[in-house]
Amino acid sequence: MKALVIKEMRLSASVLSYILICSAFLALCPGYPILCSAFFTTLGIFHSFQNAREANDIVFSALLPVAKSTVVKGKYLFSVMIEAAAFLVMTILTLLRMTVLSEVPVYRLNALMNANPFFLGMTLLIFGLFNLIFIGGFFKTAYVFSKPFLTYIIIAFLTLSIAEALHHFPGLEALNAFGFDHIILQISLLLAGAILFILLTFVSYRKSCERFERIDL
Repeated sequence: MKALVIKEMRLSASVLSYILICSAFLALCPGYPILCSAFFTTLGIFHSFQNAREANDIVFSALLPVAKSTVVKGKYLFSVMIEAAAFLVMTILTLLRMTVLSEVPVYRLNALMNANPFFLGMTLLIFGLFNLIFIGGFFKTAYVFSKPFLTYIIIAFLTLSIAEALHHFPGLEALNAFGFDHIILQISLLLAGAILFILLTFVSYRKSCERFERIDL
């Protein structure tokens, strides 16, 4: 398994997957929909799947002396590693905004989503949706990826738009808390996002294994 993951990282991966981890720094941008940082991270992973398809990587991997489910597992592990790296950067920057930068006027006057645990929870939800819709959709054929990625784009930006709008509704202002205000609610929302990420990724992985076993390469 370790060798397969190394193969994913060194041979199959597009350099954009690593470069777009830096999109996590958008969490510091005021006046910008910072949840787009999660989308750009997944865009980098998409380019790795595109790169792998053009290089016939799936067929090559299936010819290795490993189970077909292990090939699927390698793709998911690589994707989750990229997502985890971006999430770690976002978490550090969010903590910076919640502490040192919590009273900076440019953030206080920002009408868009604030960097807080709710933002991190929504980031995990978008990652989970990517794993479910795009990666799960890709393994229906192990070749076609345009339709599942388009579906993911539509759902991701609907989710992003709703998340950005929620704190403008009466009674939901706590979703856009600054610093450690409403921290119990904020941590609860982060945990909910983490649970959804795990569930969506696990369901997608199991379905992908079943689908890939049935594909005649």
